[in-house]
Parts: sequence; structure tokens; C-alpha cells
Amino acid sequence: MKQRIKLFVNGEAYDIYTETNRTLLDVLREDLELTGTKRGCDSGECGACTVLLNGKPVNSCLILAPEADGQNIVTVEGVSRPNLPLHPVQEAFIEKWAIQCGFCTPGMIISAKALLDRNIEPSEEEIKQALAGNLCRCTGYVKIIEAVKAAAEKVRDGRS
Repeated sequence: MKQRIKLFVNGEAYDIYTETNRTLLDVLREDLELTGTKRGCDSGECGACTVLLNGKPVNSCLILAPEADGQNIVTVEGVSRPNLPLHPVQEAFIEKWAIQCGFCTPGMIISAKALLDRNIEPSEEEIKQALAGNLCRCTGYVKIIEAVKAAAEKVRDGRS
């Protein structure tokens, strides 16, 4: 069965006609070609598919596309706009070498952005909690936590 839905993704409106059992992840990657959001486990365990849904981080593999009808979605492609400076989280991930293979990076960036959107002075424990739903098999998290701390400093300094 198909349904027409309207999604607001990265500031753009999209009218989509899709099967009711497709996930938001499927629509983002296949219909909108926003492939920065990664398909990992397809069961909400790895966080590679994390996007912001009305400002809150969610696993897009667990959200049916019709559930996102009329909602505001930000993918990693929408964190920074073309021809604009990178978001402080993106800058810090590069500067602190928090990217290894890069597969988990989009979900980590989205989760870190969500944290800093609500708390510009997070403790290390709060950073760890915010990233708890995102698995990284390469870095051991030390560089990622350092990057989020550096991004918080940039945000506090008004560099966002």
C-alpha cells in the first residue's frame, strides 16, 4: 500500500509517494539520495542512521516513513550548507582526528550536534551519554569525545 507524505528535510520540502512499510532511512537514501545517513544494523543498535527528527536524534531505520509525515528532519548533509563554513562539530571532528573509516561519523555528528543544541557546556559523562547509541569500531571513542569537547568550546566562543 502506498501513501503520499510530505517531509521537510534539511530545509527543503519533499512530496513523496511511498509504501507505508518503508523506513525513513530508505526514503532518505533511495528517494532523496541523501546517502550520508548510513545503513548499519537496521535494528537501531549502531546509530549509523541517526538523523534529527524535530531536533531530537533518532535512528531512521526504526521510523516508518509515514510516521515522519510533516516532520522536520536534518541529515548530516544539512548540518552545514553548501558554500558555508562547516558546523563546529564537523570542524572539531576533522581537527581532532575523530574520523577513521568514517562510517559512524554522520551519526556521531548528528548526536553531538543534538547535544550541543541543548547544552553548550556538557560534561564528559553527558557527552558519553549523548553518543551511547552510536557505535564506532575504529577509534575507541577517545578522539570522538575530544572532538565534542572542542566543538562545545567553539560553540561557546560563538563560532557556530
